[in-house]
Amino acid sequence: DKAHDGAWDSATHVNTMQQQEIDERFRQAVIMLHAGKYDYAVTALHRVLELSPDMPEAHVNMGFALLGQGHPGVARNFFLGAIELRPRQANAYWGLAVSLEELCDLKGATGAMRTYLHLADVDDRFLGKARAAIWEWEAAAGTAAVEQEEDGSEPAAKQQAACTVSR
Repeated sequence: DKAHDGAWDSATHVNTMQQQEIDERFRQAVIMLHAGKYDYAVTALHRVLELSPDMPEAHVNMGFALLGQGHPGVARNFFLGAIELRPRQANAYWGLAVSLEELCDLKGATGAMRTYLHLADVDDRFLGKARAAIWEWEAAAGTAAVEQEEDGSEPAAKQQAACTVSR
């Protein structure tokens, strides 16, 4: 019936317009993120997440925008949200690793980056950087363990102190 078709057309139109807004805002956010305009990226991604709360890519990009703003704890939560939505979202593990490093959790950062390596494509251009980060974090953990043997302190406490001093 004609009235029913009109209702369906109206609903379809609304859904189409909403999807177009999601796509446009997401594209804007990516451009702003790459340009280092983190405040604008956060604003655009906030709208994307209002319209599409189950979009893991929006959670990941919000995490990177928040890292850019200097909020690693909040960023970590967005990366974890993306992982909850899509457990094989490789770049969410990369972001999680970076946020954990900034929060001085090198053990957690190493674990997240190892997961990234496991999920990443063989031709991923960030594999070398990921392996270097793991090497660096494991070397830092090894240094903390050696120092613990020398003075009896806990490696985690030394690592935390070194991280706090270096920041």
